[in-house]
Amino acid sequence: MTQFEAPAEADEPLEYRSVHTFAVLGLLLGLLSVVVVFMARISFESTMVLAPIPIAGIIVSLIALRGIRATPDLYTGKPLAQAGAALSALFLVTGVGYAGYVYATEVPDGYTRTSFLEMKPSEADTVNGDIIPPEVAEFIKSGEPVFIKGYIRPDSIKFKQNLNNFLLVRDNQQCCFGDLSKVMYFDQVQVKLGTGLTTDYHSGLFRLGGKLKVAPGDPRVGTPLTYELVADYVKP
Repeated sequence: MTQFEAPAEADEPLEYRSVHTFAVLGLLLGLLSVVVVFMARISFESTMVLAPIPIAGIIVSLIALRGIRATPDLYTGKPLAQAGAALSALFLVTGVGYAGYVYATEVPDGYTRTSFLEMKPSEADTVNGDIIPPEVAEFIKSGEPVFIKGYIRPDSIKFKQNLNNFLLVRDNQQCCFGDLSKVMYFDQVQVKLGTGLTTDYHSGLFRLGGKLKVAPGDPRVGTPLTYELVADYVKP
């Protein structure tokens, strides 16, 4: 070989392998799956709504691993797919497990769980003229203590410390913090804390327990009634 001749290796084609698209997608879904853990403390139902994110992360990552193993000369990205699958599985198990634990232990002894969803009359109730669902009406009639979760509506209070009277709403999104006249009666509960019981405002979730009643409607809202909770338990 003369000094002008190129090495034999230079004539060989360079090998190029692309990163499998599903490996990248699986990693992104794995990172996004952390929202399942953050939601676990708030609501078991909301956690389960978000559970498909890590499930999809696991499936997509496994598809990527299978494709990479089947065609190693075309695709790379095995570490990405493995990381995506591991993160998705970790956040799924941790989030759902913690949400289940919170759901099973958050209701104090002697209280029965209810929710804003249960306080909304069904279509059948509306047809029958029942604006209070039968199950909720039974709580009110019997005086059985109930447990409910929600958020303090900011414009229902004048101060942020030592609160004993406020409006509890079903979520902290615009639907409940917007125009008060558009909030339905079953999306809010007027809370009156018992003697000597107070709490401080924050934007997060509150857990309350007490006896549910029905108060006269508020003409500003235009509702026929207002749910009222005389609470003897509050946990921010």
